[in-house]
Amino acid sequence: MSNDIFTVPCPICHKQVEWSEQSPYRPFCSKRCQLIDLGEWAAEEKAIPCETADFAANGLLNEDNDWVNHS
Repeated sequence: MSNDIFTVPCPICHKQVEWSEQSPYRPFCSKRCQLIDLGEWAAEEKAIPCETADFAANGLLNEDNDWVNHS
């Protein structure tokens, strides 16, 4: 195994982060950047692309907003 140091840019501030156990928040440089990213996901500023995110329109929820088993 190589002993090369692998670094990645922090997704929030773009500071270089060493990819090792020495960087507990990787790929983020700090807890602050990790929480900023989490907040963006929670506020729905970020999303995984898909054809539709409206689950009710896809028939995956019943009238009580419970998941429907399609097995």
